[in-house]
Parts: sequence; C-alpha cells; structure tokens
Amino acid sequence: MTKRILASGNEAIAMAAFDCGVNLGTGYPGTPSSEILDQFHKEGGCAQWAPNEKAALEVAIGAAFANGRALVTMKHVGLNVAADPLFTIAYSGTPGGLVIVSADDPGMASSQNEQDNRRYAVAAGVPMLEPADSQECYDFTIRAFELSEQYRRPILLRVTTRVCHSKCILQRRDALRKAAAGHFDKDPKSNVMIPAYARIAHRKLRATLHELEKLNERGEFTRLVKGGRELGVITSGISFQHVCDAAPEASILKLGMTYPLPMETIRKFAASVDRCVVVEEGDPVLVDAIRAAGIPVEGKDEMFRFGELNVKRVRNLLAGDLTPESAPPACKPPQLCIGCPHRKSYETLRDLGCIVSGDIGCYTLGVLPPFEAVDTCVCMGASITVGLGMRRVLPEKEARRVVSVIGDSTFLHTGINGIVEMVYNRPATGHLVIILDNSTTAMTGLQEHPGTGRRLDHTPAPQVKIEDVVRGIGVDHVDVVDSTADQEKFRELVKERLAGNDCSVIIARRPCILALAKIKSYGEKK
Repeated sequence: MTKRILASGNEAIAMAAFDCGVNLGTGYPGTPSSEILDQFHKEGGCAQWAPNEKAALEVAIGAAFANGRALVTMKHVGLNVAADPLFTIAYSGTPGGLVIVSADDPGMASSQNEQDNRRYAVAAGVPMLEPADSQECYDFTIRAFELSEQYRRPILLRVTTRVCHSKCILQRRDALRKAAAGHFDKDPKSNVMIPAYARIAHRKLRATLHELEKLNERGEFTRLVKGGRELGVITSGISFQHVCDAAPEASILKLGMTYPLPMETIRKFAASVDRCVVVEEGDPVLVDAIRAAGIPVEGKDEMFRFGELNVKRVRNLLAGDLTPESAPPACKPPQLCIGCPHRKSYETLRDLGCIVSGDIGCYTLGVLPPFEAVDTCVCMGASITVGLGMRRVLPEKEARRVVSVIGDSTFLHTGINGIVEMVYNRPATGHLVIILDNSTTAMTGLQEHPGTGRRLDHTPAPQVKIEDVVRGIGVDHVDVVDSTADQEKFRELVKERLAGNDCSVIIARRPCILALAKIKSYGEKK
C-alpha cells in the first residue's frame, strides 16, 4: 500500500530512512541538507547533531559495525571534513547499512565553493546514486541501504540544492521494517585496516565495483526516454528535468547510479543517435569518464560549468549558443539582522582597525557594509589558525591588530584544534580569539550544538561550556562579555588584550535575536 503526499527531497530521504528501519541518523547542519535529520526525528527516528561531519560519520560507522543501519547527512564541504574516515571505510565496509548524503550546492546559494562531490565517489571508490526528484530520493535511499548491506559498502547519495528543496508528489510505502537491535560480529581482518588487511580490502573493493557496474548495466538505475534519432542526451540528477523541458524531441539516457557507470549501456545509447551530448551540472565528470572509455560524446562549454542549470541554459548548451549570459537581477544583499548581537562586536573591530580573520557562519556577513570588518574567510575553524599564521609573519605593529573571530557552533566544530595550536605554538605577540556565542547554529536554521545544552529535539543535554574548554587547554585570559549591553567594556577589553603578549579568548555571549523566543520556550539550561 502506498500514500501519495507532497514532499521535498530532504523530507523524502528522511521518510525513506524511517521506513527502511534506520537505527541512527547523524550529521552536522549545512544548507541544503539540514532538514533531513529534523524530519527523520519527526518521523520517529533516532537523530542527533554531531560536533562536525567527521564525528558524525565515525559514529555512523560504529553503528554500522554493530549491524545497524546508519544515515549520515552533510553539505558538500562537510564531506571534506569527513574524508579521512570515508576513504578507509570504503576499503573495509561495514556489515550494517551505511548511507552518506552529500548535498551539493551548484551556484553557491549558501556555500563558499561549488565543489562537485561526484569526484569523491571516484577518488574513494564509493558507489554513488543521484536522485532527480523526491520520489527517487525516497526510492534510492531505501535501495542504497539494501545495496550497502548486500555488498558491504558505504553508499554516497548525492543530491543538490534544487532536489533537496523542490517538492513533488511522492508515493510513500508502508514501513518495510523497523529499526532492529544490532549485534557485533568479531571480524578484525575486515574491520581493522592495518596495511596487511588493507591491501586485501583494496582488491575486494575494486572487485565489488566491477560487480556493481554489472548491476548498473541491468538497467535498474537508468531510464531511457525514447525520442528522435537526431539528438541523444546523457544526463543525471536535476539536469534530467531540465533536459526533458528543453529538448522534448530528444532521446534521453538518465543515469541514476553515476559511479560505477554502466559504460556498455552508454556506448549502446550513444551509437543509437546521430548526435550525443552529455548535460550535467558542475564539473565534466560524466563526459570525461565516458570519453575515457572511448565513447564519442559532446560536452558543454566552460560557461555552463558555473552555477545551476535551468531550461533556458540547457537549450543554449544544446544549441551551442555561447552568447554571454545576462547578470541575475539585483537583489537586496544579505545582512546581519537588526538586533543581531554580532553587530556591536563588528562595529568595535572596525573602529579599532583590526585585521579580522573570519570564519563560516552568519557572522561572515560582517564583511559587508556597514561593518566591512572581516578580512579573510577560508573554511570552518580556519579563523584561529589563519590568524596565527598572520601573526607569525607580520611586523609587530600589524601583528597586534590581528583578531580571529569564530562562532560558537563553528568553534566546537573545528575551532578547538586552533586553540591548541595557539597555546602550543604561541606567537611572540600572543593572539586574541573572539568567539561570537549566540547560543545556536544560526545560519543553517537555528539548530542545536553541544554548547547549547540541548539535543536535536531541543530536550536538555549535558552542556559543553566553551569557557571551560579554552581554560582547560591553557589559554591565559578568558573573558565572557555581552558586547551589545556594554559595548564600551568590550572595546576596552579588546584593546587591552591586543596590547599584551598573552593568548586570550573573549566570548561575546548573547542569544541570537531570531532564536531567543524559541530558546525561552525550551526552558533555560540550569
């Protein structure tokens, strides 16, 4: 029995995870993936936010080693953080199902880059499925767990912003199974990747990928839309939807499992049409692999490599129309909310002429007018270490102006190691780190983190106190202030710490203005 409902891709993934008996959902919030775990919890699943993506994947690996089913969610740059365990677990695999959702962001709607994580599937040797709509998000998630257990391999489920957030009709099945208690089978030759065992595991991995290629050739994950012979298009993911509208007369081969590819199916399709074009968002991953197999296909011009595709762009791509694209219409630039507790902090840093090493979060908007108070931003946690690097090489007068600014969730994500580096390899001028603590993970939707004292469902949890963490590492001065309530005190404290040679952390603590009412409704952490 099925139910017809309207659901986004993120909701569909969560529903599928619940319906196929996933024991644990874990991850770190990041647009466009954030809603998956919230929805999984609403469905009745066990879901939790981890401090970062590496921790999330490792917890999920443990659950899968214990013969449970585990879902891990993250945005594309989060997979960079989780890459270390990813590459090794690809070798060993797990007896329980392990599915990793990588939500890519073509066009950088909310990201610092638009990396194409299809590259990770090839580099790590991890099978990958790419759904094109909510129905496929649901079906592919269930099938991914089945394949993971059948072949003892993690499966990458790659989605993109448009698939994550677009809604369509979904036929949801009755629950296939309930989450069952796990058990552990001792198997060190499979689970312990010392070199002697890893060499064997690598060969087994390549053999499994050959098996999966044969499975892919059987057509379960491919869809053939028969059209005219004049034009054939090979595509995947959301690009399939655009191609259907842009070229209704074309024959289309839609790929659902994009690693390993069904090369013989592709070869047969390419030979059946007069002209064969590969249409894909992002990097030329498919076209490069297909050409490397000796199959003559056309790719896209470099101009179509950037941003999302749409129907108009696909029409131009297929027509070879390289007319420069018009700039998108002007819109209101993002800004820190009126009443945001970060505003007074940035006003102070701007007025003091600080060199600010920034980080990832809503506070990155401090780079824009009227503050213009962020000078660098690389990745989560880098503000502290980048600031330390600048302190090392700048003349003393300039070095004393360097301040690292990081948020509370980001600090717990990847900032702690930077504090260790600061204490261990302290510059001659010392260093100042300002943690803008607004008691939430604001940019991605006001999620909890270990420092809020609340779990994913907002119920009370043990609270990791940031001031205790930095004191325990050995920071010389730790101050907690409210830069909004007493901006002058904050200003004088910053000047004092910059003048000294010690390692200092100032925690500017005041709840996010958008989260304040919700936080009060959860009850203050005692």
